[in-house]
Amino acid sequence: MTGATEQFSATQREATDGRPGAIAAFPYDRMTVERFRAAFPRARWRDDLGAWFVPGTSAERRLNAWSGREWSGVLAYADERGRDAFAFEPVTSPYLEASDDLVVRTPYSRDVVSELRKVPWARWDPSSKAWHVPFRSLEELRHRWPDIEEAARRAEPEERRKREASRRESPEHADRLAEAAERRRKRYPVPEDALPPLGQVLMTHAGCLVLEAVSGEVVDPSVAARFYPNVSAGAGTLIWASSRRPTHDELVRTWPAKEAPREPEVARGWWQPTIEVLREERRKAASQERARATRKSRTASTPPVSPLEAVPSGRVLGTD
Repeated sequence: MTGATEQFSATQREATDGRPGAIAAFPYDRMTVERFRAAFPRARWRDDLGAWFVPGTSAERRLNAWSGREWSGVLAYADERGRDAFAFEPVTSPYLEASDDLVVRTPYSRDVVSELRKVPWARWDPSSKAWHVPFRSLEELRHRWPDIEEAARRAEPEERRKREASRRESPEHADRLAEAAERRRKRYPVPEDALPPLGQVLMTHAGCLVLEAVSGEVVDPSVAARFYPNVSAGAGTLIWASSRRPTHDELVRTWPAKEAPREPEVARGWWQPTIEVLREERRKAASQERARATRKSRTASTPPVSPLEAVPSGRVLGTD
């Protein structure tokens, strides 16, 4: 189905008791349902399918014939009703304008996109860089508009700058910067009397790591308490071990633990990962490696700039 019929679907399917029939799905509209019920009086709504069930061996063919004959008229009538409703009670907003359809133009926001995708027949038009919603979907759009408008206002550049300034002034921002600086040190505390195997993929309180060397440097208790509160020194002290993230290949070759870690293993800060943990870490590592490969290929495909092209307009090499 295309164009006007893209939101109507009919699929042949048997009922739970084995009766032949077909299911019909389309966005809810009271007048559309009345016209549909008039054409198919034996149709019954099925909550388990979220669609209408029409009995009969030729139900799918009859439904498709009805949609081809009636559906464009149904949509035109629904658009006319929506246009009249909008004229009687318009939605006033700087983000919405009425033309041949309803045009929604906002700053980019994931929340706005998420809400508009839930509106039947809403579509993104790249040429106008706006969402177009037919008048037949006015009621659904009106229902979601407060959330859409609020998300659009939050996405305005000035509002973003205000939130960013407020975030930078908050105490949590300093904590996040300190945590990021600690992660860049690529180290992890381990108990001196329970040293981990080196060069193997281990699960830690900082995620899956490969510990490569133990320096023997004693961990400052204040640093351990702030960034690694779940690692216990036991009867001894904590010392630093250099660490790195495992590659996808290393994660694939790692043998999983047969059971979840026991409390003493969790307390010392490292243990063998389970298969569930390894699956998630493999997925993340594969995604990151693909992203790095894509960035590298894009950089390699960018032609180098010649010295003459790098000179600003109106300047001649050797004249300074």
